Amino acid sequence: MDDDPLDAQDARVEQLWRVLDTRKEGQLDITALKRGLKKMDHPLKNADLLLHDVIKAVDTNRDGKIQYNEFRVFVGETEKELRNLFNSIDRDHNGKLDKAELQMAFRRSGLAVPSSKLDRFFAEVDTNQDGVISFDEWRNFLLFMPVDSPGLKAVLSYYSSAVMLNAEGDVHVSDETIEGTGYFLAGGIAGVISRTATAPLDRLKVYLIAQTGVREETVDAIKKGDAAQAAKKASRPLIEASKVLWQAGGLHSLFAGNGLNVLKVMPESAIKFGSYEGSKRALARLEGHGDPRNIHGWSKFVAGGMGGMISHRVQCETVEGGVYGNQLIADTARKMWRTNGFRTYYRGLTMGLVGMFPYAAIDLGTFEYLKRSIASRNAKLRGCHEEDAAPGSLTTAGIGAVSGALGASIVYPLNLLRTRLQAQGTAIHPPTYTGIVDVTRKTISREGVRGLFKGITPNLLKVVPAVSITYVVYEKSKSIMDLT
Repeated sequence: MDDDPLDAQDARVEQLWRVLDTRKEGQLDITALKRGLKKMDHPLKNADLLLHDVIKAVDTNRDGKIQYNEFRVFVGETEKELRNLFNSIDRDHNGKLDKAELQMAFRRSGLAVPSSKLDRFFAEVDTNQDGVISFDEWRNFLLFMPVDSPGLKAVLSYYSSAVMLNAEGDVHVSDETIEGTGYFLAGGIAGVISRTATAPLDRLKVYLIAQTGVREETVDAIKKGDAAQAAKKASRPLIEASKVLWQAGGLHSLFAGNGLNVLKVMPESAIKFGSYEGSKRALARLEGHGDPRNIHGWSKFVAGGMGGMISHRVQCETVEGGVYGNQLIADTARKMWRTNGFRTYYRGLTMGLVGMFPYAAIDLGTFEYLKRSIASRNAKLRGCHEEDAAPGSLTTAGIGAVSGALGASIVYPLNLLRTRLQAQGTAIHPPTYTGIVDVTRKTISREGVRGLFKGITPNLLKVVPAVSITYVVYEKSKSIMDLT
């Protein structure tokens, strides 16, 4: 497509000047330029920093103001550069740019632009919303781009700076606020669905942890070197626990207390993921780049640990036997208060926090590392941005299973000791320990080092699907809410 005739271009420049020079002063300073852009409702109307760059680029005599002759020369040169860039992108030479052409141009320039950002760019530039960008739309949006030789990287930078301002001229902190709320909501939803789906496995885990006796026949089998018999004997507690819980109330017994746990898990999971995302952003700013997706590996682990510790709320799980439901809760609360007052409700808190930081750090940090590695590999194979090459639900579930199992296995002894500390002093469990050292010593003396991992099988059977479901739901919720 040929350039416009000079007289048509001059007429357009004069018309634009009349719109900008609202007070007919014959020159534009920063205030007048801003006033004119507001009249045009141009994206730069509140971009004060960019407007100073525009003044600097147009004001050739350096008097701090733009005269008409300077403006005309600037527009003519900028339009020529924009036309050359437009034509280089317009591969089919139909005078219009579609998304595929622009995406290919970005790739040729070595720029990986996510589809979501490309969609937003089109929505901003394609003013008549016909699905393509004409040169007039291209020129009108980019005319004030203050660069000598505009390229696609400069276009992206200009676009990001121009549209990140609201009507009052403030930076869009509200977007980050909305995103932050979204992370909390996505985390809460993931926690509720995951907790409900794995409630029976959690009941089995707690039941087994509360049992402190050692199976003598299992120990004898181990001493005799009969591995097969030892494995058979060791699996008996899991089978017996399943029978006991089923006999106590059938399917309802396996979900007993789930409503209360959901009320606990929803805010806990929301705070965990929200704090994790917030910690990543804080660490990204400390690293000096502000991009939470590109923080160092150690920062991911620290962010995960912080998210876990902030969200940690000590709870006391109920176990089979004795009274049930609200009566058990009331009896337990009264007895705990009589035992040692307010302190009793936080028994095991220290060990809980000690265990939660490494668990959350390993879990979230490993998940983030594996997800990013797979997305990076997919992006290279497909030639696209990592955001468009994220792992699918099945892969996400697998990554979650690995990260969750790894974290849970490493910190399981701490979790077991903490649970036993918390279980004492309830209506059906008299106090048996004086503190962290005492519970550790008695557990090892009675059950050996193996006792520190008692119940790990049902725990992993619960953790693997629970963490997998959590991450799948969390990632899907982020996608639905357009969170990065």
